[in-house]
Amino acid sequence: MPDLLQSIEDGVAVLTLNRPERLNALSAEMLTGLSDALQRCAEDEAVGCVVLTGAGNGFCAGGDVKSMATRAPRSFEQRAEGIRHMHRIPLLMRSMPKVIIGMVNGVAVGAGLGVALACDLRVAGKSARFGTGFAKVGLSGDFGGSWLLTRLAGTAKARELYFLGDIIGSAEALAAGLVNRVVDDAALHTETMALARRIAEGPRVTLGYTKRNLHAAETEPFSVVLEMEAVHQARTAQTEDHREAVAAFNEKRRPVFRGR
Repeated sequence: MPDLLQSIEDGVAVLTLNRPERLNALSAEMLTGLSDALQRCAEDEAVGCVVLTGAGNGFCAGGDVKSMATRAPRSFEQRAEGIRHMHRIPLLMRSMPKVIIGMVNGVAVGAGLGVALACDLRVAGKSARFGTGFAKVGLSGDFGGSWLLTRLAGTAKARELYFLGDIIGSAEALAAGLVNRVVDDAALHTETMALARRIAEGPRVTLGYTKRNLHAAETEPFSVVLEMEAVHQARTAQTEDHREAVAAFNEKRRPVFRGR
């Protein structure tokens, strides 16, 4: 079986990390497959939303610690370049125009936490658990987790989770702002896919520009975001979906968006 499973239904692409026996710890095959799949989804007009999840009882346990002791020795420069190569994934997740929902089942730790936090929205099952994990294996962190966690949970909580390495449950993750919703484990797939289909049925061009605005708002000055909003609002005003929404409003009916 491949380390990444892919399917598309009703405008929703589902990408499943598929190493359940290792709690979906990242492998080279998985990283390559995920990067390629995200790029395809970014360009595929049939995809209106992406759901990222893990097979079995875990979302992603991060790096494969069991294999670390047997890896071939590499220089500092080689290691840094390898990590930069992996970091294309969170960069792509943040920059691609499609909305990504993390369907977090079970543990999301280390780089797995970074993957979850790079999603635009996160729906967690009640049994989901979250942690940085890096300090416990003598590492400082990767996959953008320090940047993402600081912005979602604040500086104090990010420092606590990185310095102590504690694992927190879904309720604490929700209170800290790491996830958007927590649902019963049995309802996780149904609830997440319903949310994904709702997004996929929306005005896709508009949602892509909205994602750009929101990401810029995290780091750019107010004046820069105002200019982006002006340009993006003018662009989306020219879409067929905008004209359809106005017509539907006047005709008192539900709009039918076509992603154009």
